[in-house]
Amino acid sequence: MRLTTAAAAVILLATQASVVRADDIVRHKIPNSSFPISLAVEVPAGKTTVYLSGVVPSVADEKADKNSVAAYGDTTAQTVSVFKSINTTLESLHLKMSDVIKMQVFLVGDPAKGGKMDFAGFMAGYTQFFGTAAQPNLPSRSVVQVAGLANSGFLVEIEVVAIRP
Repeated sequence: MRLTTAAAAVILLATQASVVRADDIVRHKIPNSSFPISLAVEVPAGKTTVYLSGVVPSVADEKADKNSVAAYGDTTAQTVSVFKSINTTLESLHLKMSDVIKMQVFLVGDPAKGGKMDFAGFMAGYTQFFGTAAQPNLPSRSVVQVAGLANSGFLVEIEVVAIRP
């Protein structure tokens, strides 16, 4: 009986040691800044990391040429579309947008903006999902302009990494 009790205690302690709460993730703010990203994110050992493949926007205008920006909308519309799709995928994996810790954003230069990426348009979409009162958790993030994506109508592609709480 004594051996069984000791074994149970060891198993219980090992199980408790491996449980890491979501609030154990540390998100470092950018000093003296209100910019809505984390300077860095620390994830304790033992967390499950989930990598989502790049997501592109859904068709917004069925009548438009599927290889045109008109089919998918401007940068803001495409960003919102992509984040809605990411949210749906995360939910299917029993995760939330608040579990996202890292993001890589690829923006194509918008023809309507002289071939420059529409960072303001991206931020207008991004801030609907991150840094809100309902979802204050901020990922670390990179945004780069790329020459093109798989479809000439895509202006936005986003990859995220999430941590399972």
